[in-house]
Amino acid sequence: MVICLDTKNQPTAINVCHVGSLNASLVHPREVMKPAILSNAASILVGHNHPSGNSEPSQEDIQVTRKLVEAGKIMGIELLDHIVIGEDEFVSLKEKGYI
Repeated sequence: MVICLDTKNQPTAINVCHVGSLNASLVHPREVMKPAILSNAASILVGHNHPSGNSEPSQEDIQVTRKLVEAGKIMGIELLDHIVIGEDEFVSLKEKGYI
């Protein structure tokens, strides 16, 4: 999911950018940034679930987050947080220090 925000952090769009398989999802920054560009977003929040129920971020989650931060810097669209949702909990990659 991508939540696009204006300069006052008010949502301008909510978009499902990709639906993965049972245990994998290939996400590219262009799919994440497209709705942000189209909605004139100043910043974005992204999130996804882990069907396993374990909300601990994978190495792929961390790599995608870093790519989104880099892409956002180039485009002027800040990534505020990446949330991984598990069965009864969630993890903020910003709180973990990856953003």
